[in-house]
Amino acid sequence: MEVLIQIGIFVVSLAALLKGSDWFIDSAEEIGLSFGISPFIIGLTIVAFGTSLPELATSISSVLQGESAIVVGNVVGSNITNIALVLGLVAISIRQINLDYNIWHIDMPFLWGSAFLLFFTLQDGNFTFFEAFLFLGGLAIFLMYSFKNEREEEDEEREKVSAKTYGLLILGGIMVWLGADFTIKAISNLSMKAGISPEMIALTVVAFGTSLPEIIVSIGAAKKGKTSIAIGNVLGSNIFNTYCVMSFSRFFGTLEIPGHIITSSLPLMIVMTLLFGIVSNNKKITMWEGLMLILFYIFYVGDAIHHAF
Repeated sequence: MEVLIQIGIFVVSLAALLKGSDWFIDSAEEIGLSFGISPFIIGLTIVAFGTSLPELATSISSVLQGESAIVVGNVVGSNITNIALVLGLVAISIRQINLDYNIWHIDMPFLWGSAFLLFFTLQDGNFTFFEAFLFLGGLAIFLMYSFKNEREEEDEEREKVSAKTYGLLILGGIMVWLGADFTIKAISNLSMKAGISPEMIALTVVAFGTSLPEIIVSIGAAKKGKTSIAIGNVLGSNIFNTYCVMSFSRFFGTLEIPGHIITSSLPLMIVMTLLFGIVSNNKKITMWEGLMLILFYIFYVGDAIHHAF
């Protein structure tokens, strides 16, 4: 009975986390437009950060509750899930992703840089304050680059934002924080009863759950013909996951880096990041390439389950 209660708490808190994130993203986007921020910047920064908000909230909460091993599992797992599962599902759902521009020339170097930096900083099994500040520097460079390339539409009328929008922004933020807090508590209790390490649950269940916003936003954008937004969302979310989640979580406490993540999951994340660049080199990702990405995700989940037992 207690296990069922914990599963129920996990499902409800994760649902609150995702719904709160959805309200936060929509409200932030509407407020951003009202201040004259271009849709390009909103998509690359606000939406990308918003869809990474569940990862950030669950990671900080896990550090405060003494389960810091969840942080790196959440970051690495979410980055793999975003590329292997999200891109795979988008490519399959619309049969082919066509890009309006070559991301190799613009965004891909930032994604590769964040992935390689994470790989090398974790090789010693430690993530220091210096490295946390280094990651903040990477985040600052990415944001400065984004705003430098902002293209605002001239003479665009700005819609006024109602008090309800600000209220949903605040309520969404509260739901994200409380949802993350109870999600981590439920994970800790379930892992103790099942004899499974919390970081394994973070690599699979939490990584999938916190990647749901990316899945929903990317597939929705692709079905509306906005495939560049779908790709940009994955790119931006992975960069925010690495730089923002790792650095901010470190400021709340020491991060435990499980050895199997360094030897298994982290190399797979690097491979998936490189593969993302390769399949998008010709400005399109086909359904068949999407199926190949799904195969990698199935392997990843199977490998994580194998290490859990």
